[in-house]
Amino acid sequence: MEVSNSFVFNVATKALVGPGKLNDLHKEINTYGGAITGKKALVAISNGKSIRKNGYLDRVEEQLKMAGVDYVIFDRIGANPVRSMVAEGSRFCRENGCDFIVAIGGGSVIDAAKHISMMATNGGDIWDYAQGGTGGKKNPENRALQLAAIPTTAGTGSETDAGGVVTNVETNEKIGIKGKGTAPELAIVDAELMMSVPKAFKAYQGFDALFHSTESFLTHKLNVVSKMIASEAIYNVCHNLSRAVNDPTDVDAMQAVAYGSYLSGMGMMTGLLTGAHGIEQAMSGRYGDLPHGAGLILICKQYYQWFIDHHACDDKFVEMARLMGSEGTDDPQDFIRMMQKMEKECGVDQIKMTDWGMDPSTFEDIVRIAFDSTPWLFDNDPIEMDRAAYVKMMMDAYEGIL
Repeated sequence: MEVSNSFVFNVATKALVGPGKLNDLHKEINTYGGAITGKKALVAISNGKSIRKNGYLDRVEEQLKMAGVDYVIFDRIGANPVRSMVAEGSRFCRENGCDFIVAIGGGSVIDAAKHISMMATNGGDIWDYAQGGTGGKKNPENRALQLAAIPTTAGTGSETDAGGVVTNVETNEKIGIKGKGTAPELAIVDAELMMSVPKAFKAYQGFDALFHSTESFLTHKLNVVSKMIASEAIYNVCHNLSRAVNDPTDVDAMQAVAYGSYLSGMGMMTGLLTGAHGIEQAMSGRYGDLPHGAGLILICKQYYQWFIDHHACDDKFVEMARLMGSEGTDDPQDFIRMMQKMEKECGVDQIKMTDWGMDPSTFEDIVRIAFDSTPWLFDNDPIEMDRAAYVKMMMDAYEGIL
């Protein structure tokens, strides 16, 4: 296995990890040694009901009052951040004189908060700063507002990486965008906030965290630090996800998955994602109701199987299979078997593309958009997989062929 000794470590986020850590938010604002400095916060939440219903917003408001800061609430963030919402949020932030942001919610909320924090201090449109596809390929001049990220799901790792995806609904493109200071200053990874997530979504999110790390492990650009982080994340997610999904009271299992998700975000700052994420981002850009983790589950077996069939990196698949629980194996195929076992244990082994209305006639266009929008992801694959192979991969996934 080739692992580079050359790497860049760029993880600046202060993280409070563990059950009950939300109670320490006030200590991190305007105090000596705290991560956040400001007088007024924009509290970013989704347009759903769960954050209020579960009392999480009340707890954040209490913490801000304890810190002696004012705040306003922006609750217009949908399941997939879009350009118009970012523009609305950044305008709301400026008009209310907010000087830092607290985002509490899933990965979409935290991604959107990153975009809002960047656009609150820079002019133009968020798409001006997209580096692929029809994006303007500009670099923001000004540093983003400080951001405290409080995930209520375990999957995206968005609480500790700098990038966030946004969808251009006019072009069906979904691209990750980052700028100066978009990595959160503070992350609070508290499993107590994740227990109420519905079973299927908890599984989708956990698999998202897993695939961040398996892709980072698989790339031909693997380095010693990204390998270390990915290995720990794979182990924690694989040995705890089914427990967290099937027992909504098992806070220890949920915290272990949350730790794996946090590491997956760190992995994206030290390692790289691959073409699977490029394809899924184009899929959920076209089919807006498709959860990101579900989209990855739909294509994962065919994606990884292609590289196994081509013996691209058998040793990496063997090592990942061992991390997943197949002790002593020397068979790369055990990676697929362990993944299928996890899907069954988590109750997501029967999902189909048709569940989200996916039409095979769109597959070629999805692959085209993916390659045009995020070409760098495909450059990270262990060996080259061309567009035709990706279209066939999607067709095989649609038809259930492995």
